Amino acid sequence: MKSRGELSEAEDWDRGVSQSSPFWSHPVTSAASKLADLRLHPFYRQSIVSTELSLMTGLRSLPVIVSAAALAIPLLPLATPSPVLARSAAQALIAPRSFVAEAVKRSGPAVVTLETQRTVQTGGGIPGLPQGLLMDPFFRRFFGLQGSAAPRSRVERGQGSGVIFDASGLVLTNAHVVENTDQVMVGLPDGRRVSGQVLGQDSLTDLAVVRLDQEGPWPIAPLGDSDQLLVGDWAIAVGNPFGLENTVTLGIISNLNRNVSQLGISGKRLDLIQTDAAINPGNSGGPLLNAAGEVVGINTLVRSGPGAGLGFAIPINRARTIAGQLVSTGRASHPMVGIGLSSVPSPQPGAPAPLGAVVRSLVPAGPAAQAGLQLGDVIVSIGGSRVSGPADVVSAVDRHGVDRPLNLVVDRDGQALQVTMTPVEMSGLQP
Repeated sequence: MKSRGELSEAEDWDRGVSQSSPFWSHPVTSAASKLADLRLHPFYRQSIVSTELSLMTGLRSLPVIVSAAALAIPLLPLATPSPVLARSAAQALIAPRSFVAEAVKRSGPAVVTLETQRTVQTGGGIPGLPQGLLMDPFFRRFFGLQGSAAPRSRVERGQGSGVIFDASGLVLTNAHVVENTDQVMVGLPDGRRVSGQVLGQDSLTDLAVVRLDQEGPWPIAPLGDSDQLLVGDWAIAVGNPFGLENTVTLGIISNLNRNVSQLGISGKRLDLIQTDAAINPGNSGGPLLNAAGEVVGINTLVRSGPGAGLGFAIPINRARTIAGQLVSTGRASHPMVGIGLSSVPSPQPGAPAPLGAVVRSLVPAGPAAQAGLQLGDVIVSIGGSRVSGPADVVSAVDRHGVDRPLNLVVDRDGQALQVTMTPVEMSGLQP
C-alpha cells in the first residue's frame, strides 16, 4: 500500500499529465490521431485508455494507481499529430470569401459608368478685343492675323462613375462629371447602356442627380449612415477608373469632417471623409462603401503626386439631403448669414491658436449685420455647440437651414454676448 506522500506525488503527476498531455490539452485532436499516438507498448496503451475512461466516470483511485505504475517505466516519446490533419484544421478556420466580396456583391451591380459629351468653343479670338474688330479684314491684314476669325467648336468627351440609389432610376454622381454636358450615357455592369438626363447639379457640394431615360427594374445600392462612421472603419471604393469597370479598392476611414479649405480648395461647402482606399481618375461619383456594403460616401477628390494615397468622399447623409433637393426643385439650398471669418490668431509665435472664429467682414444689410455682429467679434458658440474654427460656423449654418433663428455666443472685448440671426438663401443675399 502506498503512503500518503506517495499518493500525493502520484496525484500531482496525474494532474500534470491531464493538463499537459496532448490528449487533453488539444480539443481539436481527432480520435484517429489519438489511436495513432496509442501505438505504444500494450501496457501504456492499457494505462492511458484506462486513465481516460476513469476520468470520464469521475473515479480517482484507478488513475492514481496507473499513474504510479507508469512512473516506474520510462515513457516513450508520443507521436506528433498528422500534418495532413493539422493542415485540414487550419483550412477550416479560413473563410473561403472575404467580407469585401460580400459588400461589393450587395452594391456593385448599382455602380455605373457615365460617359459624357460637351461642346467647347475654341480659337477665333484674342482676349480683350471685341469680336467685331477681329472680323474686319483690314484689321486682320494690318496685324498679320492668319486663318479664319470665326470661333471653332469641338466635342470634349469625359467619363466618371455614379451609383443608382432609387428604384425610379436616379443616379447620384459628382457635379463636375456632368457639368455643361450635352449628352450623358450610362453603362451598367450587366451590359445595358441607357441615356440619361441631368435633373440638377450643385457646384458648391459637387453633387448631381441623373435620371435614366428607360424603365427599370434597376439595381439599387443601399444607403448607410455616415454619422455612424469611426476613424479606422473599413472603406471600400468602387468605380470605373480609366474605364476599368467595377474596380474595387480597400482601405480605412482615415479621418472625418475634413473641410475642403484645409485642402486649399475654395468655392466649395464640404466636410469630407478622408480615406486611403485608392481613388483614381474615373472614380469620381462612385460610392464609398462600409463593411456591410452600404454607401457611406460619394468619391469626389484624390491627391496626386507627393503625398498620394489621400482620397476624399462626400458623406452620404449630406449627399442624400442635396439629392432630394435636386430631384424636387432642381437646385440645392445653401443658407448664408453674410460674414467672412478667420481663425483666432495665436497670442504669441508658436503658441496654439485659441478656439473660435473672428468676424473679418460683413455683408451690408445681411443677417449677421442686422443681428448686430461687428468686425473683430469672436464667435465662440453657435447653436449650443462650441466653435473651434471658421469651418464649424459654416457647417452649423448649413445644417440649420434658412428662415429659422440661430443663436450665437460672441466674445466682444472680453464680454460674452448672446446674438440671434436668421440665415437666408444664398441667392437672396446681395453682397
